[in-house]
Amino acid sequence: MSIQQYRPSRFNLLPEVVKNLLIINGIFFAATWVLGNQGIDLTDTLGLHYFQSDKFRWYQIITYMFMHGSFAHIFFNMFALWMFGAAIENVWGPKKFLTFYLVAGIGAAITHYAIVYYEMQPAITFINDYISDPSNDKLQTLVNTDAFKSFSSSEIIDHYNQFTQRYNEIAKVDMNQALTLSVDYMRELRADVFNAPVIVGASGAVFGLLLAFGMLFPNSVIYLYFFVPIKAKYFVILYGAIE
Repeated sequence: MSIQQYRPSRFNLLPEVVKNLLIINGIFFAATWVLGNQGIDLTDTLGLHYFQSDKFRWYQIITYMFMHGSFAHIFFNMFALWMFGAAIENVWGPKKFLTFYLVAGIGAAITHYAIVYYEMQPAITFINDYISDPSNDKLQTLVNTDAFKSFSSSEIIDHYNQFTQRYNEIAKVDMNQALTLSVDYMRELRADVFNAPVIVGASGAVFGLLLAFGMLFPNSVIYLYFFVPIKAKYFVILYGAIE
């Protein structure tokens, strides 16, 4: 059996769905940069928030795929879309290709947040337990628990340090008032935890394309850097590791 060879086509020979996806991603990236300079955080609006966050919107399950955090992020994702998407769309046709692309991206997001949900539960359980039954002893153990470490960010830590300073000052005078303050803080912390994880990028959809390409053309030869031959099934593994 002869080994198939695959070289990416020129941009103007790309099938329509791949070309339009590249254009749309480019527009979203440019808009993020332009609006960001005007103080508008498009990532916060269109990036995918955790489903229990008050910033979550149903359309983010789609729009997050067109948002990217840096030039390198969008470059590698779009390069992979260009490299593999054209061949797949030519085999499957535009409708099946676009459906697969979107389903892969949605599936990746659901999988990611399923893991986040599992990792976050100890922290949320701790917070809910504290809100229902606050005590000074529980509060003092907060930063030493694995639950707290699992979701802490620099902003959350700074917020916690500000709170503890105020809490300690009030506790010297009125412990009940201090505990009331701590419950309010815990509610704010729970909201911060839910709002903290935001995912952006086409990586989930792109990894779906990598898998599809490796299964459709496992023995095709891709020319790495345009002259180093490597079989698709090995390139997919290598590119996935780098990505």
